[in-house]
Amino acid sequence: MSDDIQELSNKSQLDNDQYLTFILSEEEFSLPIIHIKEIVEYCEITPVPLVPSFIKGVINLRGGVVPVIGLAERFGMEAGEITKRTCIVIVEIEHDSEVALMGCIVDKVLQVRDIEDDVIDPAPSFGSTINIDFIKGMAKIDEKIVAILEIEKILSVEEIAIVREMNKNKENATDDAD
Repeated sequence: MSDDIQELSNKSQLDNDQYLTFILSEEEFSLPIIHIKEIVEYCEITPVPLVPSFIKGVINLRGGVVPVIGLAERFGMEAGEITKRTCIVIVEIEHDSEVALMGCIVDKVLQVRDIEDDVIDPAPSFGSTINIDFIKGMAKIDEKIVAILEIEKILSVEEIAIVREMNKNKENATDDAD
């Protein structure tokens, strides 16, 4: 697990064909590694009132506040049981040229895989357990079909505004502490 939990911020060394694969509700998904800041062990999440139910709250990440979503709940899936393999994947989301951090709860991180563009097919218009707007494409890996998620589309404009506001509150709290 300690190999999985590492800083992934040196994006200049990352290949655009690399994807982090993980499990949600017994299904395999992936995210482009370019959007992933780091992976942390599941920790206590402080609830925040008046947010959508899939926004679980915030965590303290090295003195900063990061909003966390239940990715399974966002997709309308049943959340998995919290185990020692449960992780929070910290991603960077960009909207209107602003970048915000967000944590995504996943049941288990698998590995970083090279997935070439030529094995990625468009998202099907039917047969998926999640909204196809969240899916960039489908890749066949080791005889399995893996959904490649489009992180920018997982949240609506209003939900991104909530995450950005939570990130700004983090910055203000840090400034006030100085």
